[in-house]
Formats: sequence, structure tokens, C-alpha cells
Amino acid sequence: GELFDAKEYYFICTHVIGSAYHSSNSPSVYPATGLPYHLSFHEITVRDLVHAQPLLANNLEIQQLEILIGGSLGGQQALDWAVSHSIAINHLIVVGTNAVHSPWGIAFNESQRLAITTDRTFYANHPDGGAKGLKVARAMALLSYRNYTTYANTQKEDDNEKLDHYKASSYQNYQGEKLVKCYNAYSYYFLTKAMDSHNLGRGRRSIESALASIDCPTLVLSVNTDLLFPPQEQQFIAQHVPNAHYQEIESTYGHDGFLIETKKLTKIISSFLREQKEYINELV
Repeated sequence: GELFDAKEYYFICTHVIGSAYHSSNSPSVYPATGLPYHLSFHEITVRDLVHAQPLLANNLEIQQLEILIGGSLGGQQALDWAVSHSIAINHLIVVGTNAVHSPWGIAFNESQRLAITTDRTFYANHPDGGAKGLKVARAMALLSYRNYTTYANTQKEDDNEKLDHYKASSYQNYQGEKLVKCYNAYSYYFLTKAMDSHNLGRGRRSIESALASIDCPTLVLSVNTDLLFPPQEQQFIAQHVPNAHYQEIESTYGHDGFLIETKKLTKIISSFLREQKEYINELV
């Protein structure tokens, strides 16, 4: 609402294949057995997620996108879609993402999957399977989404005599339980696998050449305290995409800054779009 006027733009937001909210996911029913897929669900890649998007665009009779925007996993998809050239894109905006998922990011995801698979109920192929493991995985993930400063600012104790029930402990438990109530371990497991697969160079000459093929004005944004997708990953993207503009946002929220710092994002994105519009008007 702050950035894009609904009177001027149509908004399309899709759930990805494998998501707990998507019709095609591990809890969905396998026609051959009449039972949910659960662990037998196919492993998917970011490119698989991207291949589904043009199908929707074709169904909606959309031939071009004015703005393609995504952050984190959404940014990975946006980049791969732009590289695929399966639809005309006028402006590309990516936030807190990368051209290939890092060993650091894969290690975080694998650690979360280890937590999930340690829960024996994960192998029961039950809707609530792996719930305890998912809670732990979510608590682990939060450490990569935030950072030391974030926790120091929000979870600091005022009581020098406290020996248990710390704010940080309560926060980790709360966030883990919150996700368990609205998600499932199987979808979480397969989507972390999908993120690990992200590599713009796969099946192409190189990562650099893939980025160089992006031919629309591109805005690349990073958060200065992002531990999971550090700024050097966005800088790499901006260095290899022709006509790319790079901006770094200052925030104490780490990776989650791309979700929280809406005013800063609005200011930068508005400026980028305004400059592009002025440039086009000059050409006309």
C-alpha cells in the first residue's frame, strides 16, 4: 500500500510448490495410493518453482511483468526467472538473496533438517509428524535471520539475579511453537532442500554469464547486518547484471530486515522506479 498504488498496479503473489499453503505439497494426496505424499514427495529445485510461474502467467494471459520483486528464496526465484527469459520483465528488484546458495546457507538448512529427522515421528508419515523437530529447526533458523545485536536489543534481561526462564529462551520456544501451529515439517524439509539447489550457473555456461543475460533495469538490495545472505552476495549480483543499481540498507534486524524495514525499502524502491520512469520519458 505504501509503495505500490492498487489503482495503478495489479498484484500477483503465489505460493511455491511444496509450501504448506500450496495445493501441490508433501501433505497433498498422491493419486496412485490415495494417501498423502509426506516423505515420498519429489525433491524440488528453485528452478522447478520458477517453471511453474510462467504457467500461471499464461493462464492469466499475462505477456509481460512490469515489476518482478522477491526477497530471500523469492529473490532466488526472481533471478532464475529473469535469466530464463520466459516472460518479458520491465523491472527486476531482488532483496537479500544470492546467485548461488552458499555453503553457509546450506549448512544452516542441513542443521535444521537434522533437527527434524531426529524427531522419530517424522518417519510416521502423519500430518503432525516431525512437529517437535520442526520447533527446534525454527529456533535454529531464527539465529540466522537475526544477529547478536537484535537479541541484545530485544531480549536483554533487567534482573541480575535471574537463573532461568530467560526472555531469549522464551522467545525461541514461542517462535518454534508458532510455526508448528501453521506449517508442517515435511514442507519445511523439502523447501530447505529446494533452496540448497539454487545455482544460476546450473545447465548454463557460468553464474556470471547467467547474470549478464538479464536485460532489464535491476535494483539489488542488501541489509548490512544480514548473516544468512551477506551483502557481498548482493554486490556480486549487481556487479554482473548490466544496468544494475545496488543499495545497502542499514538495520539491526539482520536478514529479517528485508521484511521489517518497510519505510527504508519504500524510499529506495520508489526512487529507483521514479528514475527509470524519468529516463524512459527522456527517451520518448
